[in-house]
Amino acid sequence: MHNNIKIGILQCAYNVDVDLNRVRNQRAIEDLASEGAEIIVLSELHDSLYFCQTEDVDNFSLGVELPGEFTDFYGRLAQENGVVLVTSAFERRAPGLYHNTSVVFEKDGEIAGMYRKMHIPDDPGFYEKFYFTPGDMGFEPIDTSVGRLGVLVCWDQWYPEAARIMAMKGAEVLIYPTAIGWNPDDTKEEKRRQIDAWTIIQRSHAVANGVPVISVNRCGFEADPSGATSGIDFWGQSFIAGPQGEILFMAPEAKNCQAVVEIDAERTENVRCWWPFFRDRRIEAYGEITKRFLK
Repeated sequence: MHNNIKIGILQCAYNVDVDLNRVRNQRAIEDLASEGAEIIVLSELHDSLYFCQTEDVDNFSLGVELPGEFTDFYGRLAQENGVVLVTSAFERRAPGLYHNTSVVFEKDGEIAGMYRKMHIPDDPGFYEKFYFTPGDMGFEPIDTSVGRLGVLVCWDQWYPEAARIMAMKGAEVLIYPTAIGWNPDDTKEEKRRQIDAWTIIQRSHAVANGVPVISVNRCGFEADPSGATSGIDFWGQSFIAGPQGEILFMAPEAKNCQAVVEIDAERTENVRCWWPFFRDRRIEAYGEITKRFLK
């Protein structure tokens, strides 16, 4: 990764119309590229509403084949705007086999690599296990013209093992397309605890691995189609943290936001020299981490 790299992020609310969402994404990508962005990161499942609030087989119609019309559309945008583009798709791999997949495009529009979400939640309002098969591609950074990207997705944010493996394999930045929000019925205190935990865990990945973290969330309220819950308020607050966990940029809580933020790769290298956590790891003592639970 060269010394200074400009990151473009897009935080916004989406609707039921895939075509309209793509038009919005296209305009934002064009705007961010015109402002000098070299990498642009979109949020999780950005072509549709977050459909995982309910278990509904009709939602499988939103799945796309990769490669296919999804990669044609976003590959063209990457090429026309000369940017590395990090996208998120509901991948239809085969009948009855679907993944939550991030696709990264090179500046020439070609697919640089893909990552299939490894950790799949199953909570009220987030019934992802109904839709997504856990990823089978492992934690492999994606090489691009602007650097080696450690792309993970949303629920992966909570797992230090995923961030560590990406960093150990040479990822120069960790990127998390995300869709996370509150139950509107939660208290203000509970909401504060949740957003603090979400931010702290990702900043800790930056610190522990000495790399910047880019986390791009959606925002806005989405109703529960079943009426069983009060829906989800996606909290936005997309952010970029530096290699010491310092906040370089944070988007507002409930507003659409697009921004270009510069990060300094030379400083990342310096931080790793100042805080040589990788040097001091006691790898011979960590074997138990691969077990489910220990007593």
